Amino acid sequence: MISLTVTAVVFGVVFLAELPDKTALAGLVLGTRYRASYVFAGVAAAFAVHVALAVAAGSVLTLLPQQLVHAVTGVLFLGGAAMLLLKKDEDEEEIRKPEDQSFWKVAGAGFMLILVAEFGDLTQIMTANLAARYDDPLSVGLGAVLALWAVAGLGIVGGQALMKRVPLKLITRIAALLMLGLGVWSLWEAVAG
Repeated sequence: MISLTVTAVVFGVVFLAELPDKTALAGLVLGTRYRASYVFAGVAAAFAVHVALAVAAGSVLTLLPQQLVHAVTGVLFLGGAAMLLLKKDEDEEEIRKPEDQSFWKVAGAGFMLILVAEFGDLTQIMTANLAARYDDPLSVGLGAVLALWAVAGLGIVGGQALMKRVPLKLITRIAALLMLGLGVWSLWEAVAG
């Protein structure tokens, strides 16, 4: 039986913790370039995996080597920044056509980015701790996954709305710089940690 109280508490805590995190930015970046539904499918699947792991493993996730997670995340963000900066300019109308990117390619990119970037993240550890505290894995899991999906959806929709008002070239440059910054920050955390 699912407890609506536990689900609501977990949703609120995880939503507020994840909102200023890199997930919203990643969703926004992917949402400017690809079909929103494809991006959301990949991101949602990755978050479902994260929540399942957190709930199943409980607080064991806090023992994972954070330096390795930060290093891999940093490399992925730097790779994404390089791809954006080195990519030739594209016609904005071509980008908006869904047939330009296959579902599996876009969803897979969103899945992999979130799967690696969020592994061992604060909200995953928080979800594990909440699962241990409430001893109600279904309610905790439901609240956490709904919160993460909501944050990702806000980021993706924000990216789609931004593309209608700002030139794609400018969005791409800003996204690349943000990803570069996140990559350097993640690598710094790996070295300093």
